[in-house]
Amino acid sequence: MRKRLVVLTGAGISAESGIATFRDADGLWEGHDVMEVASPQGWRKNPALVLNFYNERRKNAHEVKPNAGHLALAGLEKDFDVRIITQNVDDLHERAGSSNVIHLHGKLFESRSTLDPKLVYPMKGWELNLGDTCERGSQLRPNIVWFGEPVPMMEKAIEEALSADIFLIAGTSLVVYPAAGLVHYVPEEVPIFVVDPRMPDLPRRPNLHLYEENASTGVPKVAEELLQNYK
Repeated sequence: MRKRLVVLTGAGISAESGIATFRDADGLWEGHDVMEVASPQGWRKNPALVLNFYNERRKNAHEVKPNAGHLALAGLEKDFDVRIITQNVDDLHERAGSSNVIHLHGKLFESRSTLDPKLVYPMKGWELNLGDTCERGSQLRPNIVWFGEPVPMMEKAIEEALSADIFLIAGTSLVVYPAAGLVHYVPEEVPIFVVDPRMPDLPRRPNLHLYEENASTGVPKVAEELLQNYK
């Protein structure tokens, strides 16, 4: 029986492919206060600004490619039962070939009804505009979990953390909750591998393996270690 490898990824792994992050720029996301473009208040205040912001994010995401970190995780599916929990809204894990991905903060290439959150639609292109409506006539919004909104996939993510045989953290500072709390659900006997150039603050525990480098180089090294010693 293949071991279950549960992976938590954050903005760092996508940044290496060319996707902008806001936490590296004093809370500004390409010139915008994050609360203007990623909160229910921002949406109510200026929906056109929010829609345009995510249109630009989609356009950017179309132009970039998965990096060696994404590809290494997809390759591990040959030998492990890989479950990826990502804080990222892009589709780079899926494009790299990963088949089991939980998006904690929503999906960039989906829209959803402002009237009924169960009405979710895949997006083929990159534009979502004022006047684009769901089947019930309500304006569509990005299917993104904004600040102050519940994280509907969190329970599923906790289940995965509890069931891990190996846990890997890549490209996240572990400061955004509730996602950062997932590490506390990993059973103590389970080895944890952490890949980040700026090592996050972690609880002391046995079986902790630290790789202080970028995901594109560190994740392939972890993959090699897992294939040699943990299959």
